[in-house]
Amino acid sequence: MAEGAIDTTTTSTATASPRDGLRRPALSPSRASDFKQCPLLYRFRAVDRLPEVPTKAQVRGTLVHSVLEQLFALPRQERVPHRARELLAPTWERLSTECPEWTELFAQDSSAAVRDWLDSAARLVDAYFELEDPRRLDPQACELHVETELRSGVLLRGYIDRLDVAPTGEIRVVDYKTGAAPRQIGEAKAMFQMKFYAVVLWRLRGVVPSQLKLMYLTDGQALAYTPDEPELLRFERTLEAIWEAILRAGRTGDFRPSTSKLCDWCSHQALCPSFGGTPPEYPGWPEPDPGEESVLDRAD
Repeated sequence: MAEGAIDTTTTSTATASPRDGLRRPALSPSRASDFKQCPLLYRFRAVDRLPEVPTKAQVRGTLVHSVLEQLFALPRQERVPHRARELLAPTWERLSTECPEWTELFAQDSSAAVRDWLDSAARLVDAYFELEDPRRLDPQACELHVETELRSGVLLRGYIDRLDVAPTGEIRVVDYKTGAAPRQIGEAKAMFQMKFYAVVLWRLRGVVPSQLKLMYLTDGQALAYTPDEPELLRFERTLEAIWEAILRAGRTGDFRPSTSKLCDWCSHQALCPSFGGTPPEYPGWPEPDPGEESVLDRAD
């Protein structure tokens, strides 16, 4: 997933501001998940900032997320399937202009293959309408940037696909999933991400979200979960422990590989000791910010 991809978010909020032009190192759900999966993967992405070529599925996920964000900017009566489909082509044109390297993924493809790829994105958009009627919703925010500092000093940062707030104050966090990760692994990773957002919102607003909702567009299924305060407190301690482990590794450069089935999807096997490779020389702890997520990270 390409670090430094164009940030297409339109709504943001934060509780910590940069000082002297630098942003403090922070923990994001994607980078925390990386470290849990494989500390060396975290190093490659957050410290070395090694480039990764995105897949067509990742770019498609970015496209679909952008379309759904724009859908909620329309008047309620216009939030219908054919209108969402109409947004696909101009959105792809804009994204490919902002990130021209993405178009290289299709350099060897015929125009028919590109149309098939766009049609696959349209099917994901259509699947969204099978799960809910957006004409009945007015989200408080889409692609919401959130940031908060825990009492321990750990800075948490991320982007929420959609935040719904009821007139009575209940909060629902919604995340769209378009990736093709194995379901069991994918759901565990997704729920980690959702609990991360729940902790951030709890600390920002003093309210435990009443629902964390994952919407799987590939198979048209939704998973809803209700956290409670004791659970989020335990998870907060987990995040603090992850950050402490990252800092210990950062001081020494000892980011060890951890092999799993997910290695099959890693872009950095050639540099991994577990596969006979040699990592680049450790450059030291990065500044200003190893916690930033790319737009591809957020698209999943």
